[in-house]
Formats: sequence, structure tokens, C-alpha cells
Amino acid sequence: MSVFINIILVIVGFVLLIKGADFLVNGASSLAKRFNVSDIAIGLTVVAMGTSAPELVVNIISGSVPNEGADGLMTHDIVFGNIIGSNIFNIFLILGISSVIYPLTVQRNALWKEIPYSLIATFIFFFLVNDVMFLGAESNQLTTVDSLVLIVMFGGFLTYIFMNLTRNPEESDMVEDIEIYSSVKTTVMIVLGIAGLIFGGQMIVKNAVEIATIFNVSEKLIGLTILAAGTSLPELATSAVAAFQKKSDLAVGNIVGSNIFNLLLVIGATGLVHAPLGYPSSLNLDLYFVMGGTFMLFIFMFTFAKYKLDRAEGLIYLIGFVVYMYILFEREGYGYGLFF
Repeated sequence: MSVFINIILVIVGFVLLIKGADFLVNGASSLAKRFNVSDIAIGLTVVAMGTSAPELVVNIISGSVPNEGADGLMTHDIVFGNIIGSNIFNIFLILGISSVIYPLTVQRNALWKEIPYSLIATFIFFFLVNDVMFLGAESNQLTTVDSLVLIVMFGGFLTYIFMNLTRNPEESDMVEDIEIYSSVKTTVMIVLGIAGLIFGGQMIVKNAVEIATIFNVSEKLIGLTILAAGTSLPELATSAVAAFQKKSDLAVGNIVGSNIFNLLLVIGATGLVHAPLGYPSSLNLDLYFVMGGTFMLFIFMFTFAKYKLDRAEGLIYLIGFVVYMYILFEREGYGYGLFF
């Protein structure tokens, strides 16, 4: 199969993946509404998790395709590369673009609770996967116990969000009116959504690995770039539209929440299915970027206009993204040779 066909199939896979998530969210939301589930609860569960569905499906499928690392141990470069790369895209590229479009205001809750929780989640994930560094083990692995820790932390975050919306019902305005479809249409949308996620995810992983093989590109690089960018498309679309509509709380909350969902829910669920997952320590540099970008978001709230991500700060994020991409390709041994 030619590389051109592989690329086309990856694109088709992303279309199926994203439309599948959209269909599943709308169908499941309609079903939940039929059973009188509140809009807030639907927004916190079905809709919120729907934006992480692309990463979750790609990771579950990728988890069954480990590769042998330099030390002879089985690693899961795509699994971790996809999530860490997605979080870097979310912070540096998507927040950067969104704040350049329109300065983003951040609520006090997000500043003092959600952003720090995202940073804490990253630190704990860093500790859990670096067994060699912290425990003196022979290899780095995400075990079933580690995965349960992440899932429990995710449950705690979900509880906090629900309690916060219960105390501040005006914030539930962020949840759009949910349309109720007929029983047949609801069923068809859910079935098509699940099918799109499964087949789209399989097409992406299979053809991305083949492209990596053809060009002798590491699966880690594929995960950090192509898969990370593709699975971040829902977040990019949501945040960009929110910025254009000057709904800054939605833009920032979408990114911070997505990063927490990715690290805790997606990695945690993937670990429960495929544990133990071999973690390549070379990805620590990428995790440092995630930590640094999240910490920068906290610091930016006290520079220039308070509680706001200004255009200048968004530009800093975009410059940081370019620097990261340069370091990434240099580290993987491609440099400018990948483009010329």
C-alpha cells in the first residue's frame, strides 16, 4: 500500500473518529434527556467525556500494539505520546490561538482549583510512570494500581465539578440546550457514533504505524504529532469558536478540563485494559513542557491584566509551541531533514 493511501486513510479515520464522537454525544445526550437526567449532569458526563473519546479510543486500540524499546522492554509509545502530545497541543497551540483571537478571562475557581489540580495530576502521573527514577526499579511501567489511582483522582475531579455547579447554578449556562430525538434516530446516532469511533480509531492507528514504518519514523513521534494533533481537533474547534463568541470561560475550561480528562481518565482507562504499560523515559522532556505550560497559565493570570490570558501571553504560548516542535524533531534525530 502506498504512503499516499495511508495518509488518506488516516484523514478518513480522523473524520470518522470526530463525527463518531459527535454522533455519540448527541445521541447519548438525547437518550439521557428522555430519562429526565439534568442538563448539568449530561454536560459533566456525556458531553465532557465525548471530547476525550478520540484520545480514549485511539489509546485503547494502540495499547494492544506495543513495540520493543532500546532496552528490549515492551513500550507503548503511541499510548503515552498521544496523550502527552495532546496536552501540549491543548496548552501551547490551542490556548495560544484562542487567546490571540480574543483575550481569555479565567474565573477564580479555575485559577485556584482547576489549574492547580491539572498541575498536580501531571506531577502524580510523572511519579507513577517513572519507577526507575523514584523506586529504583528496572523499568518504567504504569501498573493496574497506578491506573486505579488515576481513575480515583478523576472521580474526585468530577465530584468537585458537579458540586461546584450545584452551588453555582448560573454556571450551568455553559451547557447548551439538549435536543431530544426520536427513539429510532437516537439509537441510530449512538450505533453510528460507536461504529465511527471504533473503525476510525482502527484506521488511524493501523495506518499511522504503517507510515512510521515506511519513513522509519518512531511511533513515539507519530503519537506526539499526528495522533496528538488529530485527536485534539475537537478541543481546537470548541475553544476557537468559544473565543470568537467571546465565551472565554468555556475556552479555558475546555482546555484545562480536557488535559485532566486525558491524563486521569484516558490513561487510567487504557491502563486498566492493557496494564502494565511500558513507559519510555524519553517522554519526560515532553511532560516537563506540559508542567511548564500549565504553570505558565497560572502565572499569566497575574501579569498584564489580572485573571486574563492576553494576546501577548497567547503569542508566548505559540512561540513555545514552535520551540517544542523544534526540540522534538531534533531529539528524534530528524531536524530539518524531515521537511527538506
